[in-house]
Amino acid sequence: MDSLITAAARALATGDILGALKRVALRDDAPALALRGIAMAQLGEFPRARTLLQNAARAFGAREEVARARCIVAEAEIALVSRDLGWRVKALDTARETLEAHGDHVNAAHARTVHIRRLLLVGHVDAAERALATLDPAPLPAASRAALALVAGGIAIRRLDTSAARNALKRARDAALEAKIPALIAEVEHASRVLQEPAARLIRRGEEYPLRLEEVETLLASGALVVDACRHVVRVRDRVISLATRPVLFALARTLGEASPGDVPRAVLLARAFGAKHADESHRARLRVEVGRLREELRLLADVSATAQGFCLTPLDASEIVVLAPPVEEQNGAVLAFLADGESWSSSALAIALGASSRTVQRALQALAAAGKVQSFGRGRARRWISPPVPGFPTVLLLPDLLPMD
Repeated sequence: MDSLITAAARALATGDILGALKRVALRDDAPALALRGIAMAQLGEFPRARTLLQNAARAFGAREEVARARCIVAEAEIALVSRDLGWRVKALDTARETLEAHGDHVNAAHARTVHIRRLLLVGHVDAAERALATLDPAPLPAASRAALALVAGGIAIRRLDTSAARNALKRARDAALEAKIPALIAEVEHASRVLQEPAARLIRRGEEYPLRLEEVETLLASGALVVDACRHVVRVRDRVISLATRPVLFALARTLGEASPGDVPRAVLLARAFGAKHADESHRARLRVEVGRLREELRLLADVSATAQGFCLTPLDASEIVVLAPPVEEQNGAVLAFLADGESWSSSALAIALGASSRTVQRALQALAAAGKVQSFGRGRARRWISPPVPGFPTVLLLPDLLPMD
């Protein structure tokens, strides 16, 4: 490797993008193409970066397996950042195996980190946690340690373990400062602010209160019966009953929870659960059936009983009933939550992340675009959707796992 390539690589490692480009901008050999691709990716020019890396991989040829594998890992990271979730995951696994076989453990660990970040992004928190446990950050360079600590912090946040999240983010901050890369330091600071922002709303006896993540953790451990509208579950401490696939039952549970300890008239329940404006006998019969199903689902946590006006929800051994709601609620909120990260998404990537059909996501995007809440650019398969971050709309509670569409 010649001196210019070495100097450009060192400049990239320290975040000096322009310094790296000055050394290789006019060169078309394989190492220069790879470095230019990485530099363009750090500048946000993702399509150009991917083209350069693909050209570099071809230029290296079959005999330079390690160099080609590094290009593939870099391309995989660009696909992740640009939210191309349909990128070929098997190619990343093959590149990682090649790097490990040739003793390039640092870049192999980076390939694993990219894979873990993808798992976390699409809501596979358990799989991300298991994969993270196989990595030892100690022998890795500072930038890699910071990236792994950020992943650990993201997992802890989705687990609502604020103590572990703070420790992980502190490790990430220390490693980022050691690496002296401004963009990495800024990313860690941005991640740390999540712990200080409102993460949910508490609805108790008709009044609302904003909660930070730590306060949400305290609430879930308090012994109260929580109707969790962020995860679509009803829980008392570790006893959790999921209603994520039963939207009518959850709508009934939430309505009853918001009115607790009072009751809810039948007309209100019909409107909230079924959208019925003028109830007839068939609506009332269906309400009785659905209330019976809800009573059966919640039998270990609460009782749903009839009153003169309607129904009420009474906890069996909990201190009270409260509702935990997202900080912002609206139709198609799950799509908007993903777009609130400020990145550009394709509709196919959103469908993968949400576990929904492409047509469902496209309808949601069209509705949000008509309301002026999202914008698109590009055409056909290159079309991307963006939304400016909404103040007070962190996604950590909205996206803890694969959730149903609103």
